[in-house]
Amino acid sequence: MTDTSARSVIEITGEDRIHFLQGLVSNDMRHLEHGPVYAALLSPQGKFIVDFFLVPEGEAVLLDVAQSEAEALLKRLTMYKLRSKVTLSLSERTVSRGLGEAPDGAIQDPRTPDMGWRAYDGRPSQEVDWDAIRVAHCVPETGIELTPDTFILEAGFERLNGVDFKKGCYVGQEVTARMKHKTDLRKGLVRVTITGSAPVGTEITTVDGKPAGVLFTQSGGHAIAYLRFDRATGPLRAGDAEISA
Repeated sequence: MTDTSARSVIEITGEDRIHFLQGLVSNDMRHLEHGPVYAALLSPQGKFIVDFFLVPEGEAVLLDVAQSEAEALLKRLTMYKLRSKVTLSLSERTVSRGLGEAPDGAIQDPRTPDMGWRAYDGRPSQEVDWDAIRVAHCVPETGIELTPDTFILEAGFERLNGVDFKKGCYVGQEVTARMKHKTDLRKGLVRVTITGSAPVGTEITTVDGKPAGVLFTQSGGHAIAYLRFDRATGPLRAGDAEISA
């Protein structure tokens, strides 16, 4: 299967680029000294807006984001810019992906090595069943598992190296920190076993009909599901499909 997820690249330049991003995104921009960073932009209420990769390149930072979100993100970042010495522009670069050893000029996916490499130099992508890999490692994707109702800790951002709890303030930080330090997660994305299939977004219920979550990407007898953990201890259903956590 060919990777058909379209991506765009926003190029961020200017002497304030690191400081500007540091106050906005969920991860610590100082990690760029060691390579690419995965992060998200959140609402003041701590809910997901968009996720992306930040890649250092000389005097610029490349922001690799879902194409469907690029224009809105560029407008939002421009709104936050104020007097910061930063230039934001939509680049004509393309994003390619593959598995195995990263070729020259490519970067390793910072979420997990199992998601392969990414490159921005126009090379073609490999033919890979990315949904199968995402399901195997419970890696969410924008517009499927990651929606505006998502809290990033429930989506696995800590496991996927997408959030830093020591960096200080950023938009949505207070809610995220409170979920980390003061509560036990009672809901979240998990990998489940599925017999049969059902459309993405199908409600998951217990045997007695209580809502227990939502079914998402499916591949090879497994799926990514958002579950209420207290209701995921027995048999579950999603439409005509049988689910077990």
